[in-house]
Amino acid sequence: MNFLAIRMKKPLNMPIYSGASPEKVMSDLKPLVEFQNHGISLEALQHLIEERLIPHLIQYDRPEFQSLFNFFPEHGAEFGGKIALKYNQGVTNWQVSPGAVMMEELCCRALCELFNLSPNSDATFMYCGTYSNQSALYLALHWSAEQRGFDFAKKGVQGFKDPSRLVAVTSQEAHFSLKHALRIMGLGEQSLVTLPVDTEFKIDIKTMQEYLSELHDKKDIFCVVATAGTTSTGSVDPILPIAEICNEYGIWLHVDGAYGLAYFLVPEWKHLFVGLELADSITWDPHKQFGVPIPNSLLFLRRKEDFDRMAMYGDYWNRKGDPEPNPGLKSPPSTRPFSALPLITSIRHLGLQKLIQNLRTPLSAVETVYENLMNNPEIELCHKPDLGILCIRVTPEGFPEKHLDQLQKYVYDRTKTEGKRSISLTKIQNKTVLRLVIINELITPSTIMETIKYIKALAKEYHY
Repeated sequence: MNFLAIRMKKPLNMPIYSGASPEKVMSDLKPLVEFQNHGISLEALQHLIEERLIPHLIQYDRPEFQSLFNFFPEHGAEFGGKIALKYNQGVTNWQVSPGAVMMEELCCRALCELFNLSPNSDATFMYCGTYSNQSALYLALHWSAEQRGFDFAKKGVQGFKDPSRLVAVTSQEAHFSLKHALRIMGLGEQSLVTLPVDTEFKIDIKTMQEYLSELHDKKDIFCVVATAGTTSTGSVDPILPIAEICNEYGIWLHVDGAYGLAYFLVPEWKHLFVGLELADSITWDPHKQFGVPIPNSLLFLRRKEDFDRMAMYGDYWNRKGDPEPNPGLKSPPSTRPFSALPLITSIRHLGLQKLIQNLRTPLSAVETVYENLMNNPEIELCHKPDLGILCIRVTPEGFPEKHLDQLQKYVYDRTKTEGKRSISLTKIQNKTVLRLVIINELITPSTIMETIKYIKALAKEYHY
């Protein structure tokens, strides 16, 4: 039985998802976790899954899905995913799977070259962008400790004369995973300094220079994080000037490109990423717009030897001096999946020309829609998009300003309940806004305008 074909059996007019309440979803799914002494046939199990679970899953492959960074596997990725699932290879050590280990090593080298990183760069696969960002901040702190003459892996934050002086600096639009990283490292959220942004929601270079100059004698800045594609607006921080400032102060630069890095490959958008090769570390999530199975994230390092700071050696494997490659020395998990294979098979199946076109299409669509909406009195454009995210507010003629936040929330809630389309909600400059995330190459300007028409119709039903 081909279980991966189950999703193809849904009716064409099926909503993006059921729109059911949590109580209804729980009620439907309870029979699936009734663990009993005697099993059931695969046919009966498939029927149960199709009836009870599938309606409540989001159909990411539909052009009406315009809310988050998710995607059904591309056909080449699905092919690689089937092989990875069938053989269930661990990819931490040569002993576990020589083929999978070498395939990952070769893939990492090829990706470094694809993104024009230095010949001495390297990468490793991670479970998600959050873990990649956490590892990057750990490496930055480790590097900072070495500049002060001690091994952070052995002494930890106690090795610093005054750990309360340690801070990482980033934009106020940066991802919350940076707070997670500082929590886990025992520094706490108070160790994150957030910079105000300019009118395009990017780090303002002049402000950054002023902050660093002021903080230099008061705090020990161990890392600056630039974002290449912020979560709310998709804005790309100016990497090159940030890198130059970091070099001046001797600070580790990490670029969180979990969402945006892929668009480096599109020639018309490449200028946004100038200076990327100067970053000490970079996060990327191919499982977003590349359409490869989750988990599929990477951490790139400008200097491959920096991965040595992650190494944990053992007596039974990952021994010091082993001649074979052991990817498990580059990251904390001692067991992780063969994530490189679906990415490899997807790129090989599509080819770079088709892949780049697939990346270009949603960016061009958002660009076109933005221009079309510039003179629309019932839509407030909240930013000029760098990439494939568009944030708007529905502003019906004569509608009171003080109720606009509630209106956006109403439209979002109605969209969730109806299940016909999927959009998201965020806040920009303390305003509640509707957020469209376009990563699917099937989405055209007319598809996005249909969503605009839909949410405007919902807004007319709201009574304050």
